[in-house]
Amino acid sequence: MEIATSRTTLLRRVTDLPDPAATQPRAVGVDDFALRRGHVYGTVVIDAETHQVLDPLPERDAATLVPWLAAHPETEVVCRGRAGAYAEAADIAAPQALQVADRFPRWQNLASAVEKTVADHRSCLRDLPPPASEPEPAWETPADTAPGQAAETDYPTGKFAERARAHNSLVHDLLAQGMSLRGVAHHLGWGRHTVQRYARAARWQDMVKGRKRQLPNKLGPFKPYLAGRWAETEGNVTILDLHWEITERGFCGHYSTVRDWIRRDLPQREGFTPAPPPPSARQVTGWLTRHPASLAEEEKLHRKAVLDRCPELASAAELTSSFAEMLITLSGDRLPNRINEATAAGLPGISSFAAGLNNDLDAVTAGLTTDWNSGPVEGAVNRIMMLERQMFGRVGFPLLRKRVLLAS
Repeated sequence: MEIATSRTTLLRRVTDLPDPAATQPRAVGVDDFALRRGHVYGTVVIDAETHQVLDPLPERDAATLVPWLAAHPETEVVCRGRAGAYAEAADIAAPQALQVADRFPRWQNLASAVEKTVADHRSCLRDLPPPASEPEPAWETPADTAPGQAAETDYPTGKFAERARAHNSLVHDLLAQGMSLRGVAHHLGWGRHTVQRYARAARWQDMVKGRKRQLPNKLGPFKPYLAGRWAETEGNVTILDLHWEITERGFCGHYSTVRDWIRRDLPQREGFTPAPPPPSARQVTGWLTRHPASLAEEEKLHRKAVLDRCPELASAAELTSSFAEMLITLSGDRLPNRINEATAAGLPGISSFAAGLNNDLDAVTAGLTTDWNSGPVEGAVNRIMMLERQMFGRVGFPLLRKRVLLAS
């Protein structure tokens, strides 16, 4: 049987459907989700044992969560994110519940703290062997060939080069059969201008070389000055000093531009080997925060060189490993000792991170001791985001709430 109706009526009928039967959860998970990212956020509450969504709430403040928790006095565990409003709501409405702070945000905070520590000690990173760089594509490496000739062994390589070779051959074969440019384009389903470029290219290699965009040479006006200073000092001047000098004279390019030109075009001192560039703070942070088994052999050597050079970073690595071990083994009972060690170390970033853990020590300890976590809440947030995308962001909160409850 068919019934004539409008979409508005159907949406209203969905909104009027009764909520699923209420449950009495022993453990709940709480986190926020975006209604309008950066502007409006709501709160989702789930059953931490069954992973069922219990209720989406329209705000993410304590005043919104307190009534819901007060209506469920049977709650024994509250797994929550980093928002302080959720801790406040649990203290007010569920003082009997064990609060569990999620582990993953703490690791994110620690990684940011380690990066601050590394940045503060970046002077220790000089004169270290750099990470192995990837070889340049063959078509970017010049070869010594006779004028007007191209060596067969210097052909471009790579996926685009192979595709250019095949496409060029295909276009010229079809043209040789008597097809017009428009006919070739229609036959291949390409644009006419694409076919024209292949037809006009003398060689397929020209299609690859044509991809390299010519950028304006910012260094050009400063090359005479650099060459003069280099000759004046007989090469006994650092490239960093030269970069600073031309920057004061108006150069707005990067240090590597100056370095590469000097090493390529200016005469070097005999027996002089340029110092390798130091690793970045982010690279060193990765060496300190990643599991040692996931590091390549060269990264392990670089990590050891950094730690041997800088005792402060060695201390940071030890503290980071201790915290990671607590995360993996759920040995949060050692957290107070680790906090004291990190605070006493006086490391910028890590020490302030450790001191901040004292503000939520019981919940963080529970997160590092028990099996409760906020993983299921993140899954619920992802489902809510999917429903929002399905409705193209044109939905009000009542309809979204109903769909979330009925879909869980």
